[in-house]
Parts: sequence; structure tokens; C-alpha cells
Amino acid sequence: MTDKGAATKEARKPRASLRALVPLLPYAGRYRLWIAAALTALIVAAGATLSVPIAVRRMIDHGFASDSPGVITQYFLAMLLVVGVLAVASGTRYFLVMTLGERVVADLRADVFAHLARLDPVFYDTAQSGELVSRLSADTTQMKSAFGSSASTALRNFFMFVGAIGMMIYTSPKLSGLVLVAIPIIVLPLVMSGRSVRQRSRDAQDTLAQATAFAAESLGAMRTMQAFVAEAATVGRFRRAVEAAYDAARQATLARALLTSVAIFLAFASVVAVLWLGAQDVIAGRITGGLLSQFVLSAVLGASALGQLSEVWSELSAAAGAAGRIAEILAVKPTITAPANPIPLPKPPRGAVSFDAVGFAYPTRPADQALAGLSFVVEPGETLAIVGPSGAGKSTIFQLLMRFYDPQSGAIRLDGVDLRAADPAEVRGRMALVPQDPVIFGASVAENIRYGRPDASDAEVRAAAERAAADEFIRALPEGYETLVGERGVTLSGGQRQRLAIARAVLCDAPVLLLDEATSALDAENETLVQKALENVMKGRTTIVIAHRLATVLSADRILVVDQGRIVEEGGHADLVARGGLYARLARLQFETGAAALGAAAAP
Repeated sequence: MTDKGAATKEARKPRASLRALVPLLPYAGRYRLWIAAALTALIVAAGATLSVPIAVRRMIDHGFASDSPGVITQYFLAMLLVVGVLAVASGTRYFLVMTLGERVVADLRADVFAHLARLDPVFYDTAQSGELVSRLSADTTQMKSAFGSSASTALRNFFMFVGAIGMMIYTSPKLSGLVLVAIPIIVLPLVMSGRSVRQRSRDAQDTLAQATAFAAESLGAMRTMQAFVAEAATVGRFRRAVEAAYDAARQATLARALLTSVAIFLAFASVVAVLWLGAQDVIAGRITGGLLSQFVLSAVLGASALGQLSEVWSELSAAAGAAGRIAEILAVKPTITAPANPIPLPKPPRGAVSFDAVGFAYPTRPADQALAGLSFVVEPGETLAIVGPSGAGKSTIFQLLMRFYDPQSGAIRLDGVDLRAADPAEVRGRMALVPQDPVIFGASVAENIRYGRPDASDAEVRAAAERAAADEFIRALPEGYETLVGERGVTLSGGQRQRLAIARAVLCDAPVLLLDEATSALDAENETLVQKALENVMKGRTTIVIAHRLATVLSADRILVVDQGRIVEEGGHADLVARGGLYARLARLQFETGAAALGAAAAP
């Protein structure tokens, strides 16, 4: 990236502001009774603390001057009672606010994940899953203190500061005036440096998210990394990313530390100065020692509260940076949504599919036309095969049919209803997809199959596995259907993963079956078994098959040959071969290459 491009990107980068926390306040507002109880405990604790200087003054001015030793004991017992109230109130406040912070963050994480689940592939075409996980974990953890301890500490210290100022004014207006003059000097650095702290904290979170994204991607490709002996290079790159995150975090911490140091020094330096002036008044007999003690303790409480407010300000600034990153995710709106009044799909479903002059280019490559005026019709119960060279637009047809994207021109209809006028969830519910690269989750075999229909019974899961020719190998696993298959099904072979995906589609029992080279990962024996199972599943369903291996489409009712986003040929296998066009060339390359390979293998 050029310097100019980097500068432009930096200029467009949103600046962190405490206003970023405002949209998240409703999460705390759900627990008003909890907040009210915490505020009550907070006020009681602050009141108990502020009563200590008064007790000290009375003990100095009256207890020591009394002839009865029991008076001093009474004052100390009273102070012990105050300390007990302070301890109980503080413990109650801590429990309530920390639990509230955990509750709010749990709700926020759930809502952010639910929002991410609703976003369409347009968002994920450019987003990094590792960075999103970082926002779900690290950023929300950073915000936990803002809703919990930081907010509570800020309120407690605010009450303490206001109460201490009030007591100081009541005790000595003259000395209080000197203290109040110093307050703007203390507060000004907090306000001026707040933006810098927020921005540095956001930069630290951004850098950590990039490191997390790289780690997640690398761990997900561990076998590839080790196969190419790239461990050292990968570890080195991650180490550099971690060091960058450390440097950014160190800079943010340094800014917060300097801010806290300056605030505390100014606060207590003003107390020392006022204490010196008060001592002169005591010497001159203008005030008593007890009164000065009360004033000094009140001033110390006020200065301590102001100093802690500076720390809280830094924490809130850091939380604001994290909140800004969360708000960016929540502000993303899905491009594929249900219309205000969706047209319901006909019941019972028929499975009729039609493409009418569909033109489409991916948002990340708007200049490259993936489909150009594509038109075809699939009748209910028909098996249609789509073949063509790589990049011809075959998979794009499936992407549009499941309404992961909307075409820029033309219309796609399911049972006569334009997909853009229907609810996407209803559209996808009528389709079962078996992708070329099946996604297997790190759960049990049964859970992976049941993903197609979460409410399916164990018997239905087994029946689906049997129809996908998967039951035999599943029963041979250590714990059968309850065997955990590892992340991405790493403990299974490619063919086994593919058969689980087919079983999942069988369990879905949708009227439209989409097969994206569903038998590509199987050996010849298993391919024959699964092909027979698929033929059984395909009966009575509209089936669209994307095939690279032409041997898998010989029994299709009709074959479409797609090239550069257009249909260039259409017909049956024998007819297309006889025409001598693109299909005939692809068939000749595959079948002749396969025959040559068999001949070479059979040669002595």
C-alpha cells in the first residue's frame, strides 16, 4: 500500500469516543433492579466512608478533652460499627456490579454472534473469522469492566468526591476555596488526554485482532503448514504479530499510566499545600486541631476519589475503543433480507426452478461477470446436470439459488415465486445442499447429521446414514454415532466426511436437492454405493448436479454446458458428444485420459 493509500485509510478510520458506549447502555438497562441495589450499596458505602472524618474530629476535640476514658471507647466502637457497615456495603456492591458486568457481556456476546449469523456471504467475502472471534472475546472482555467495576468505581468516587467537597466547604470555606481552584488543573489533563488513550487502546485491540486472525487461520491449516515444513516461518510471523500487539498495548498502557500519575500528583500536591495553610491557622488559633483533621481527611478522600476517577477514565476510554469495534459489527446490515411482506412459497412444494436472463458479478469483483443472461428451467422431479470448465459459473448458480447473493439483473424463481420476494429462510428450507468440500463440525457423528434437521430422532438419523451408505463405517467407529470426529472432521477420511454431508442432506428431506460434485471424494467402490443411495434419494425430488467428472451425470435427464457464465450447449450425454462441441471435448479429455491411465496401470 502506498503512503497516500495508508494515509487515506487512516483518515477514514473511526475515532474512538466515549459516545461508543451509549448504544450499549440498553444492555445494562435490562437489569434495573440489580443496578438499583448496587447503587444503594454504593451510597451506603460512600456515606460510611465520609462519616469517618466527622468521627475523628469529634474524638479529637471532645474525646481527648473529656475526663471520662469511656467516651473515647464509645467513639472507637462507633467507628468500628461504621467500618462494619462499610465492609458489608462494599462487598455487596462488588458482587452486584461484577455479576452485572458478566451478565451484560454474556448478553452482548450472544447478540453479536446472532448478528454475525444473520450476515450474508457478502460480509464474509472480506471479513476474517479470527478477527471476528477476537471481537467476540477480547473486545467484549475489555468492555466488561465498563459495565461492571469501572462504572461502579466511577459512581462511588464521584459520590465520594462530591461529598468530600461538601464537607470541606462546611468545615472551612477558605481552605475549600483553595482546593476548588486546583480542581480544574487536575481535571484538564484528563480531558485533553482522553482521546489519545482511547485511540491507543483501539489500536492495541486492532493489532491483537490481526494476530488472533492469523493464529486461527494457521491452526486451521496445521497439516498444510507441517507438510510444507513452514512451522518456523509461521511461528516467526505470529511472533512478529504478537510483538506488534504488545507494542501497541504497551503504548496504550503507558498513556494511561502517565495520565494516572499526573492526576494523582496534582490531587495530593494540592492537599499537601492546603494542609500547610491549615496548620498555620491552627497555630494562630483560628481553627481547632480536630477541625483541621476533619478537613484534611475529607480532602484526602476527595483527592483519592479524583485520582481513582482518572484511572476509571482511562479504563472507560479503553472500553470505548472496544465498544467502537463492536458497534462497527452491529452497524453492518445484511444485504439479503426478507421483504416487509414476503410472498409465501406454495404448499405443498413442487420443486420447480427457473433462471430468467440472470446476470451477476460478485461484489468483490464487480467488473468480472460470473453469469451473463443465464436462462433455464428445471421441472419438478427432473435431474439437471450442469457441467463446464472451472470458473464457468457453475457454483455461482447454487450461490444464487440459495439466495446467498441477489442477481444484478434477471430473476430466479422457486415454484413460480421470485426469490427476492420470498423469505430467504423459507427458500433455503426447501433445498438440501451437498457441497464439494463438506463442512464437518467438531461434534459427534449424530450431531453432524442432525444439523440437517435438529429435531430429528436417533432412528431418523440412522435411517439417513443408511441411505447415504454411511451407517456401516459409523458403527465401526469407537463410539458409533456418538464418536467425536474432531475439528472439521479431521479424524475422518474425505469419503466419510462426504457421506456424512449426504446423510445430512437426506435428513433435511427438502424438495430440491443440490449436489456439488457430491461423490468427488469417494473411491470407486464407495462412489458406486453412494451413487445408488443418491439415486434413491433423488426420486421424486428436483435435483441439480454440478459435475466435473462427467461419468456422474450420464443418467441425468438433461445436461447444461456452461462456459463464461452462459449456456453454450444443452441436451443428453449421447447427443452432446455427437455434436462435437465443448462437452464432447471435455468428455474426450476425461474418458481418454482415464482409459490411458488404466492401460498404463495394467501394463507389465
